[in-house]
Amino acid sequence: MKDNTLIAMANQIGAFFKSYPDKEQATKDIAGHLNKFWPPVMRKKIVEIITSENFKNDDLDQMVIKAIKKYLKH
Repeated sequence: MKDNTLIAMANQIGAFFKSYPDKEQATKDIAGHLNKFWPPVMRKKIVEIITSENFKNDDLDQMVIKAIKKYLKH
């Protein structure tokens, strides 16, 4: 799967949870969704993307980045 496809999918998930009033819970729920519905290979790839030297922080929603770094199982 292409990097931009994974980024777009993660941003769509983040957009859904972004409306939650409790932002920390929203962050946990983003990671929970990724853990539940994304296979390990996709989770590993999104981690590789955000830790890459070429990654631009504005490509991915900041709440999604936080969710991946703090709560994603990979």
